[in-house]
Amino acid sequence: MAVIIGPGCISCGICVGECPVEALELGGSGVVVDAGKCTECGDCVSSCPSNILSLPEGAGKSAEETKETSPEPSQGSAPAAKVEKKAAPVPGGDVWSGVWVVIEYNRGEVAPVSWELLGEGRKLANDIGCELAGVLVGHDVEAVIPEAFAHGAEKVYVVDDPVLKDYRTQPYAEAITDLVRRYQPEIILMGATAMGRDVFPVVATKMQTGLTADCTVLSIDPNSKLLLQTRPAFGGNIMATILCKTRRPQMATVRPRVMAMPERVEGRTGEVVREELGMAEDEILTKIVDFIKGDAKSIFLDKAEILVAVGLGLASKKNMVLAEELAEVLGATLAGTRGAVEAGWITHDRQVGQTGVTVRPKLYIAIGISGAIQHLVGMETSDSIIAINNDPDAAIFRVATYGIVGDLNEVVPALTAEFKKRLQHGLAK
Repeated sequence: MAVIIGPGCISCGICVGECPVEALELGGSGVVVDAGKCTECGDCVSSCPSNILSLPEGAGKSAEETKETSPEPSQGSAPAAKVEKKAAPVPGGDVWSGVWVVIEYNRGEVAPVSWELLGEGRKLANDIGCELAGVLVGHDVEAVIPEAFAHGAEKVYVVDDPVLKDYRTQPYAEAITDLVRRYQPEIILMGATAMGRDVFPVVATKMQTGLTADCTVLSIDPNSKLLLQTRPAFGGNIMATILCKTRRPQMATVRPRVMAMPERVEGRTGEVVREELGMAEDEILTKIVDFIKGDAKSIFLDKAEILVAVGLGLASKKNMVLAEELAEVLGATLAGTRGAVEAGWITHDRQVGQTGVTVRPKLYIAIGISGAIQHLVGMETSDSIIAINNDPDAAIFRVATYGIVGDLNEVVPALTAEFKKRLQHGLAK
């Protein structure tokens, strides 16, 4: 006797990895079982996302059998840990439901993109008609839970463990994957930050599902209810919409500042679901030796409220002083285009655009920037854009709130002087 494989195998390979005796392997038409090796343990049955695996009658240690044959615990006592784990049902059964947002928490700080995604996740959940939940993985995270509810989460899944004090790929991926396998969300989102770009591909690989990175638009198809994941492609020359039709969960990362920050509502509450990590420190392959904090202005470019950005129209590095003086008067952060980076005028960590950082400041001043699509996708959602260029047909003017056609060597010093005068007398608004 051996595990029974029903119709509908999607060749995900999850059961192959779960089998402790290597009795399963992928064939041309799906998974096949070696009856001589199969011990009918049932591990593959519980891991199958399509629920097409089953055991012969009377075999294995399924949740149902454990529940029926395990003696009832006496009053006041708890079942053994092993029995409790086996007997735990998979919420939703074979139904993948719910929108999840992984809340990035590290060293006492929450990445703002997490709250932005809860706002976007609320729209997706409403369109599908499902629940919106946050996922919080880390150590000493209690203070973050009320914030998750305040930003729109109805439920928060929490894995709090000292092992998770510092971010490391292995334990974080394990924690998120365990939650996904157990609770089966239909959609799971995370910010396209350094952490998100590191851990999400690992989770997607473990789940054998697709992942769309750096999305700029998310929506739900009204007919299929699939997640429409839109992102720039072919160097930003086209926008591609990607679907994950047959695998779950549907996974996507979104750059910071692409989505609007939702309204924070104090006093919201919801359900908290706590799970254990199930890993000890000696099982983690990497160790944190030291933590060196970088330059805050560079790291948090996406958090700046005022940006002064330069492009190749600046003509020369010596003209950087014009942008620097304007930025100093406004209390702004310097940024620029890929061309400015390659010219050596600014460092790469200050690059705005498709291959740099996506920003959404209150004010974006573009000096000598033509407006290539690769740059526009990283800043076009700014609250106000002031463009300065001597070419009246420059593409930057199509997204600008205010456009100034003229020689930047004349316009920028004039702006700097006027801002300085008004700020000194408290006249600026």
